[in-house]
Amino acid sequence: MTQNTASYDVCAVGNAIVDVLSPCDDAFLTAQNLVPGSMQLVDETQSAALYDAMAAGVEASGGSAGNTVAGVGSFGGRAAYVGKVAPDTLGGVFTHDIRASGVHFDTPVLEGGAGTGRCLINVTPDGQRTMCTFLGAANQLGVEDIDAELIGSSAIVYLEGYLFDPAPARAAFEAAAAAAHKAGRKVAITLSDTFVVARWRAELLEFIEASADIVLANEGELAALFETEDFDAAATKLAGMVEIAAVTRGEHGSVIISGDQRIAVAAYPVAKLQDTTGAGDQYAAGFLLGVARGLTLEQSGKLGSLAASEVIAHWGPRPMVKLADLAAETGLTLTA
Repeated sequence: MTQNTASYDVCAVGNAIVDVLSPCDDAFLTAQNLVPGSMQLVDETQSAALYDAMAAGVEASGGSAGNTVAGVGSFGGRAAYVGKVAPDTLGGVFTHDIRASGVHFDTPVLEGGAGTGRCLINVTPDGQRTMCTFLGAANQLGVEDIDAELIGSSAIVYLEGYLFDPAPARAAFEAAAAAAHKAGRKVAITLSDTFVVARWRAELLEFIEASADIVLANEGELAALFETEDFDAAATKLAGMVEIAAVTRGEHGSVIISGDQRIAVAAYPVAKLQDTTGAGDQYAAGFLLGVARGLTLEQSGKLGSLAASEVIAHWGPRPMVKLADLAAETGLTLTA
């Protein structure tokens, strides 16, 4: 990888979403006809009704890939983001927050269309999150928003699996991957959600085989991708398709596979699990930054675990302390 010539460590392409996080109990999920732990797409009307029913909560800029590049920025990495917002209040919140994280973001806003996307996240006392997403402007991201020069100047281009849902965004996704490879860069993809995998399994497998160098997934997504509960068999299959596969396993840490290498990385202990929102996103931030900087897979995995442990100890999907400081305190290096 020619990361030493890159202006950015990671450039992410994703759904620009503002997260609304609220506490709830299981009875609320049942009353709202929501499957615990799921992510489903809703329309503007459904989104408004659920928002009104939810308890008071926290509004924070989110979106899976947006959270990841905010984490890269928190580590002191150089990050860029491509995503679509509307010129409305939530769009302003998203833009301010991501730029404040030190992330380059200049995708043109959507004029005269849907409002900025939002994800309504109900969190049960065990920290599990149930998400209802109104994509709004986010899924109007198109090929015209892909800046080949920006993509080509990024060591790793990180693609958010949720973009497999809307057709225009999927085309943008493919354009970004093509631009990255043309420039000799690496393409990483996160599977994002078991329901995304279930909807687009064949297409995802085809894309991974043709265009991905690095895949990030959790155990559930990996199982859905290969339709097996046999973790070892699924992980081996995935590793045979890409250069690097990183699979997170919650409190059991993560497993990173590359060729014949198989590395288990422990999770960092957390005093109290508060909210798992953003755990996978922050793991990706540490891991991808490590890979972009030429660290070993084990060092990269430890950065990922550290970032995940920080974010699950509080509400919200982005770090509340500088991850660079946390890495220094823990004795983890950010340079090869």
